[in-house]
Amino acid sequence: MPPAAAYRAAFEAIDRDQNQLLAVVTDGDRVIGTLQITFIPGLSRKGMWRGQIEGVRIAASHRGAGLGGRVFEWAIAACRSRGCGLVQLTTDRERPEAHRFYERLGFTASHLGYKKAV
Repeated sequence: MPPAAAYRAAFEAIDRDQNQLLAVVTDGDRVIGTLQITFIPGLSRKGMWRGQIEGVRIAASHRGAGLGGRVFEWAIAACRSRGCGLVQLTTDRERPEAHRFYERLGFTASHLGYKKAV
């Protein structure tokens, strides 16, 4: 079944944007992980660039073996190589296991975020 038109349009927009990076992790010819990095220029912090990591998914069959940590290490290195001085992410408040995982990777819960559907 082909992906929904909205997914295809989003993929095409991301693919055209030089400040977006979509990556996949494969095991042979099977996709077992994905992530997206958005490289964000900013005026705060003396014009520092930030890397926003999101959409990280690891196939259930490959969880618990350290792959998620290696994916984040790769993503952080990709942000560093693009000149980012900060790497950030958001996570649902109801995912304490994920919070512990991010803290083990050196992330801190430094900000409170808000969202509004429009």
